[in-house]
Amino acid sequence: MKVLITGGAGYIGTELCIKLDKNPRVKEIIVLDNLSRGNYNLFLHSQIKPGKLKFVKAELLDSRSLDKVVKDVDVVYHLAAVNKDDEKLHHLHEQVNNWGTAELTYAIEESHVKQVIYLSSIAVYGDSGQEFTTQSAFEPNTSLGSSKRRGEQHIERIGTKIKTHILRLGEVYGYGASLNMDGVLNSYMFDSHFVGRISVQGNGKQKQSYISLNKTVEILANLLDHELEGGIYNLVDEQKSVLDLIDALKELNPDMEMVFTNNHLELPNHIAKADDALMALYTSPELSFEEELKNFKKHLQTSSL
Repeated sequence: MKVLITGGAGYIGTELCIKLDKNPRVKEIIVLDNLSRGNYNLFLHSQIKPGKLKFVKAELLDSRSLDKVVKDVDVVYHLAAVNKDDEKLHHLHEQVNNWGTAELTYAIEESHVKQVIYLSSIAVYGDSGQEFTTQSAFEPNTSLGSSKRRGEQHIERIGTKIKTHILRLGEVYGYGASLNMDGVLNSYMFDSHFVGRISVQGNGKQKQSYISLNKTVEILANLLDHELEGGIYNLVDEQKSVLDLIDALKELNPDMEMVFTNNHLELPNHIAKADDALMALYTSPELSFEEELKNFKKHLQTSSL
């Protein structure tokens, strides 16, 4: 089996490469990435043995490179995206998440790909305050959410011909070789450990759906060997408020300071209901939220020695 991972040098992609490297059915892993984040840890710290991993430096909008790399692939993991929720990045959201996904689907249609796994976002639901399911209406109110929904529509279009899984992802947290700080929890973990102080926007009551990096990667990897019906699923786990995060972090770092900004503001919730059929693909021993954070801290401690 030959697997393509777009955005394979990123936070999730690096760990997925490490996981798939251990699968004897996977004979080749092709990583397509533009390295726009300047992250080379996949090549320096993943410990993947030479020979199985192939790297292609290219943009999603480079149709010639896409056609060439997708041609003989069996499975495509489409992780490449601009995921930072910043309206100033509207142009990039459209270029990468929308039109880049469109170019990829055009290439897939002319190939022998048998399965496509696309990482979308719960941002497609908007922030009406309710717990969203995959049957909820789409009300994206950010350029990130809108561009991700358009990306989904491109993948849905080929779903009648190819097995596709669209996974609407919550905020991913946890230690990885290509760790990034885009998410609230990862940045809080870093600041509480190394700075001793975190900055909190709003009153802290806003809730978010979280899922650990380990759980995310195992579920993605197990989709290769599972007959889960194609379709749309929410890839989320814990629902936590910022105040819940603070309580957990104070257990790990009792001397941590907090600075509240605009604490009179009640910021919106972004929560979705997990899909049991998808979560069943996680077969490792279940860890609590607190245990996941303890493991995260151990990695930070080891790395800072």
